[in-house]
Amino acid sequence: MKTMFKCRAALPLALSFALAGCGEQPAAPAEKAKAQEAEGVIQLTAQQIEAAGIALVRPTAGVGTLSLPATIESDPQATQVVSAAIGGRIVALNRNLGEAVRRGEVVAVIESRDAAGLRAEVEAAQARANLARSNLAREERLFGLKVSPERDLIAARTAMTEANIALRLAGQQLSAAGVGGGSLNRIGFVAPIGGQVTARSVVLGQTVAPDAELFRVANLGRVAINLSLTPADASRVRVGTPVEVRAHARSATARVRFVSPVLDSATRLVPAVALFENDGGIWRPGEPVTAILQIGASGEAMSVPASAIQTVEGRTSVFVRTKNGFRAMSVTVTSRVGGMATVTGLSGREELAGEGSFTLKAELAKGEAEHGGH
Repeated sequence: MKTMFKCRAALPLALSFALAGCGEQPAAPAEKAKAQEAEGVIQLTAQQIEAAGIALVRPTAGVGTLSLPATIESDPQATQVVSAAIGGRIVALNRNLGEAVRRGEVVAVIESRDAAGLRAEVEAAQARANLARSNLAREERLFGLKVSPERDLIAARTAMTEANIALRLAGQQLSAAGVGGGSLNRIGFVAPIGGQVTARSVVLGQTVAPDAELFRVANLGRVAINLSLTPADASRVRVGTPVEVRAHARSATARVRFVSPVLDSATRLVPAVALFENDGGIWRPGEPVTAILQIGASGEAMSVPASAIQTVEGRTSVFVRTKNGFRAMSVTVTSRVGGMATVTGLSGREELAGEGSFTLKAELAKGEAEHGGH
C-alpha cells in the first residue's frame, strides 16, 4: 500500500491552497476514499489544520432552552391607576389614550358635594387656626403686662395647638382626595407617575363612585412578560435566567425577575415574570411574542458553536479531533439559540472542529464522489 503523503491535494479549494506549498503529491483517489470511509476519518496534521483555518473548540456544559408563548405587558412596578377618591360627575378629562403625562399633572376633574365639603372644612380649619393664633398673641401680651393669669395663656396655647392639628387633618383629607380643581365643589386628580396613558375607563359627564378607576398610566421604558412554567421547568429557572424575546424580525434579551414559590391555583403552573428595556418604545403591551428561556440542561447535554454542526451522510454530526486528523461523530441537536447549539452524544472531553468544519464535510463528500467513480 502506498505511503500516505503529508499534504492532501484533494481537500476543498480553501484547504488545497493552504497546502499547496507542501511540495508533495496527493494520494491515489481510491486509497484516499478508503481512508475517509473508515468511520468518516480525515487525516490532517496540525500544520494542515492551521493552514486550512479550522478552529478547534471544546464543548461546554449544556444549556437547554424552553420556548413559550407570551404577551408583552407593562412593568407592574411602573404602572399606576388614577382612581376617584370621592364620587361625583366628571367635568374634565385632560388626557387621552396613548398620550404622555408627567407626574403630578391633573388628568381629570370631578364635581362633587363631597369635594365642596372637604374644601370647606379646610377653609374653616384655617379660620379657626388664625383665630387661635390671634388669641394666643393677645394672651401672651396680657400675661407680659401681668393683666391676664397664666392659666389663660396655657388655654390659648392649647387652643392654638388643637386648631393647627385640625387644619393639618383637613388638609391631609383634601390631599388624599386630590387637588384643587378651580372652584369649591371641584377636585382634580393627578398622575402619580410619568408615562403614557394605557387605559381610560370613563367619559366626560359620567358619574363615578368613590374609588372608581379613571386612568391607567404606565412608564413603558421597561416592559414585562408573564410566563407560566411547569413545576419541572420552574425548578431549572432562577432569578436572572436570560430570556430571548422574539417577534417576527425583532428580538430582545430579558431577565427573569420573579419566580413564584407557589403554583397558580387555577392553572397549576408556576408564574414567573421577566423584564427588559424598551428603548424607543418598539414593544407594545398586548403584543404576542415567543419567549425562549435558557435553562439548565440535563447532565449529558453539551453546548457547542453552531458552526461545528454539519450533516454528514444524512446524519447530524461534529468532527472530533483525533491523533491524525478528524473523525465525524453523530450527535443529536436539542436546540439552537444565539449561535450556539445544545447537543447530546458528547462526553465533554472532545476537541471539535468549529469555524471551518464545513471544509471537512466537503472533503468527505469529495472523497466519496471520487471513490464512486472508480
